[in-house]
Amino acid sequence: MSPASDVSAIGIDIGGTHLRAARIARDGTILARARAASDPDPEVVLARLIGLVVELDDPGVVAIGVGVPGRVDFTHGVVLSGGYVDLSGIDVADRLKRRFCRSVILDNDASMALVAEARLGAGRGAQHLALLTIGTGIGGGIMEAGRIVRGRATAGQLGHILVDPAGPPCLCGRAGCVEAMSSGTALARLMRAADLPAGTTAAELLSGGIEGGEAVLAAWAGPLRRAIDTLSASLDCELVILGGGLGQEAAEALARLPDAAGWYETEVVAAALGDDAGVIGAGLAALDARPRGCRVVLVNGVPASGKSRVAGALSQATGWPVYGLDTVKEPFLNEIAAAGRPVERPFNRVLGRASYRAIFALLAAAPEGTTAIVDAWFGFQPREMLEEMLAAAGIEDVVEIWCTAPPETVAARYRARAERRTAGHPGPEYADELRDLAARAAPFGFGLVLVVDTTAPFDAGTTARFIAGSWH
Repeated sequence: MSPASDVSAIGIDIGGTHLRAARIARDGTILARARAASDPDPEVVLARLIGLVVELDDPGVVAIGVGVPGRVDFTHGVVLSGGYVDLSGIDVADRLKRRFCRSVILDNDASMALVAEARLGAGRGAQHLALLTIGTGIGGGIMEAGRIVRGRATAGQLGHILVDPAGPPCLCGRAGCVEAMSSGTALARLMRAADLPAGTTAAELLSGGIEGGEAVLAAWAGPLRRAIDTLSASLDCELVILGGGLGQEAAEALARLPDAAGWYETEVVAAALGDDAGVIGAGLAALDARPRGCRVVLVNGVPASGKSRVAGALSQATGWPVYGLDTVKEPFLNEIAAAGRPVERPFNRVLGRASYRAIFALLAAAPEGTTAIVDAWFGFQPREMLEEMLAAAGIEDVVEIWCTAPPETVAARYRARAERRTAGHPGPEYADELRDLAARAAPFGFGLVLVVDTTAPFDAGTTARFIAGSWH
């Protein structure tokens, strides 16, 4: 596990033209960037996202955040609908989680951008904010007391605030939404209706000198003003931030409209972080949402069941550290033996209990979000003791791997290694007792239980991906 200061996340911003990704530090610094072309095929997009994560991956990366255009159920990590890039038909979060063994969150792209602007950009220091992203369409996000507002699932679709019931049709199925009247698409329609030269930009209209330009800007900004007035009265926010490709131009166009006094007034500002807002916000949101307690894989099984081989292979596949009961206990046995003192079986059990507690004390002191593997025969102590130590260590997720082999195989393995074991462990005579134990032993059943036959090859990579996909 990387030191807390080195922890980072990969933030991804999915757009209609580009897929942007960056590795983001805890303070929002961009450590590395990558980019790929977007595509309407969701499977192509997912394959390219995987490629971007591979390019940016680093031992310090603990989470992945993805900003998606469209309606997203944040709690369940599901895309409900989309536009040009519609990911509602595939489980993006689950597939990324299984591929990279990291926590993954999905949210609307505007909400991700709002996280960044609130933390580092135009909204820095404010707690109550709204963001409208002005581009091909209009997206939005709301922050109340520093937290994104989601309602039942998809609150913040601010592009669908109704501003004119007699207005043009919107993609949502209604007419007169602010997206249909103040987006980049709407601006292009207004310019065509005014017979302005093809290719005229909002910046050129704002610079003046184009006949009819001021009227087009007023027609474009007026509905946006009405939407912002509605937000101001509804939310009483400190700031409304305008982002997206036309955020700056929209802010300037609004400033040219006549003042309209009312009970509610909210300052409107242009976003400060530009195209970086999406990836920064996705990275920061992923770091915020990652598990704060430890996650533990209990590799369980009777002595000689093959636990240590399974634990070691899983550690190699994931980078998760192994806390082995024998690893902790052996140095004490060696020191006692070097001092010429015998270790009887009862005292060996005392050392085992102390080592058991030491492991969970170390996990309690581990950095937040740590995932670890504990290699032990947990059945040598009561179930209640393990429950107590899991709770005391703040462990929030547990997966148990139950290592099993035929009882005769377990007994033969123990006999073969008994002579090599440190003094204090039972000798070869324990093999018969162990055979009977192996025949009746069973997993504890904490959380998900995976049964591994250690007489067969162990696929650590597949197991790791399955475990990562099962975490809460």
